[in-house]
Amino acid sequence: MSVDVPASRELAGIAELAARATGDRLRTAFRSRPEVDLKRDIHDPVTVHDRAAEETIREVLAEHTPGSVVVGEEGGVGGGDGGDGDLRWFVDPIDGTANFAVGLPFFCVSIGAAMGGELVAGVVYDPVRDDMFTASLGGATCNGEPIHSRGATRDENAVLVTGYPNAREMHRRGEESLRSFGSLVDAFATVRRPGSAALTLAHVAAGWADVAYGTSVNAWDVAAAVLLVRQAGGTYLPLNGEPGGSDWEAPGYLACVGGFDLGGSAIAEVAGLVNAGEPA
Repeated sequence: MSVDVPASRELAGIAELAARATGDRLRTAFRSRPEVDLKRDIHDPVTVHDRAAEETIREVLAEHTPGSVVVGEEGGVGGGDGGDGDLRWFVDPIDGTANFAVGLPFFCVSIGAAMGGELVAGVVYDPVRDDMFTASLGGATCNGEPIHSRGATRDENAVLVTGYPNAREMHRRGEESLRSFGSLVDAFATVRRPGSAALTLAHVAAGWADVAYGTSVNAWDVAAAVLLVRQAGGTYLPLNGEPGGSDWEAPGYLACVGGFDLGGSAIAEVAGLVNAGEPA
């Protein structure tokens, strides 16, 4: 089923409603040092607020799109009203839980919508700054104003935002990953590790960061942000995904502002690109 621009914007509006519905709770809980539970390991925290925020989002989505399917980080896959699930929502109630839990103001709510295997709408909401990044098939905005992914063109002027190397990468590649990270620190004007893939990618879409690289993400982390970056005129490359798989299901990504020289960048070798713009 195809979605036209007006329908896409309507879905984006529903995603905005769902994301904003979590805002008061997350702002109130922020810097309260909530108790942290662990999921997979010490690098994968969750709080009661993650679960409550996802439940709120699910309620809003079920009300406005009965029969849709929600794929959520905390609640798995669930649908409502016996629908066929052609519309799928990818929900991360708090992307950057580790930051949220200790009081670092870099986390967000991410909600992406896919229909018939195509991303059609998405929002990334920063509740601390009350910034709503919205993407539809009609473009990308922040707080209702169009955004354009423009910035540096070469490494020496660029800000790279990454979580690389994470613990899994360290276990897999050891000191080689540290040498690769060192090459990025040397090549780029600035390297930052803020801790939220979705919000980082929204900043690339807005031109507030130039390059973003990640090696361990899930669909709910990036579904909304993929559309944001592309609709703003930036580049999003999925890395190491399954053949024929959706871009937002790939476990890695490389994104950059429009006009950035990816082929001449140090990130190309680290990310395993054969040619500029082509995943290995």
